[in-house]
Amino acid sequence: MVGLDIKKIVNQKKGKMIYWFKRKHRQVKRVLDYLPIIWKGYDFDYRYAIDLFKHQLIRTEKFMSSPTAMTVNANSRAKRIKTAIELLDKVYDEEYGMEYQDQMKKIYGDNVLDWNFEDIKRGDRFSNLSYEYEKWENKDEVKETFDKLFKKSKEKQIKAEKLVWKFISHNIREWWD
Repeated sequence: MVGLDIKKIVNQKKGKMIYWFKRKHRQVKRVLDYLPIIWKGYDFDYRYAIDLFKHQLIRTEKFMSSPTAMTVNANSRAKRIKTAIELLDKVYDEEYGMEYQDQMKKIYGDNVLDWNFEDIKRGDRFSNLSYEYEKWENKDEVKETFDKLFKKSKEKQIKAEKLVWKFISHNIREWWD
């Protein structure tokens, strides 16, 4: 009877030891997975925090869509996380904020926003930077269109940023297993 109790205690300790090693293995894998993101990051730009958050969402989405997930709604939660990731990509790659460039090129041609550098000495400045369209006869019209489209793109970008965080805020408390 005493031998049976000792065997039971040894098996319990053995189980705890195996769990401890498995847990350490998962923790090391996790650190190695995050290492490239952290290595490339800096503390002076919010974009690195967004990339870190997005990386965590990617990991969570992957887990939620795996057979390991336990909750009934794991797949639908994974789809919402995937949507959040796609929205973060669109917003923080400035997709909406840069629409004005494509529109300008469609209206005035591909070179409308090309930069011209002129090496001239002006006080402490050594070069002059201007857009290609500034040499055109209709430069005032192009500038007006540029300003209007730029403003519209920036407004759309700000709206998209608010919407992505509203979407995340609305859903994030459900992203667990």
